[in-house]
Amino acid sequence: MASIFTQIANRQIPAHIIAEDRQYMAFLDIKPLAWGHTLVVPKQEVDYLFDLDDKLLSGLFVFAKQVSLGMQRVLPCLRVGMAVIGLEVPHAHIHLVPLNS
Repeated sequence: MASIFTQIANRQIPAHIIAEDRQYMAFLDIKPLAWGHTLVVPKQEVDYLFDLDDKLLSGLFVFAKQVSLGMQRVLPCLRVGMAVIGLEVPHAHIHLVPLNS
């Protein structure tokens, strides 16, 4: 069965998508740590971040950087923190969390 993130990328379940291109997608977390907490995922379903090929992995981080710059422009925060935890959903993803302290 496809991961919940693949289902979002395929528009099978709804999400608040804030950025997207051909290979990547960013959408709001349903259990945010802070207002604006965003998940960044490759559309290709790969369980473990370091199993992504080098081009997809580096592109994911470049895409996440672009998303974080946009978040900093529109959200009241000092900076955007990044975390890769990798245990919640078996689909590589990055958390972008607005930080104020």
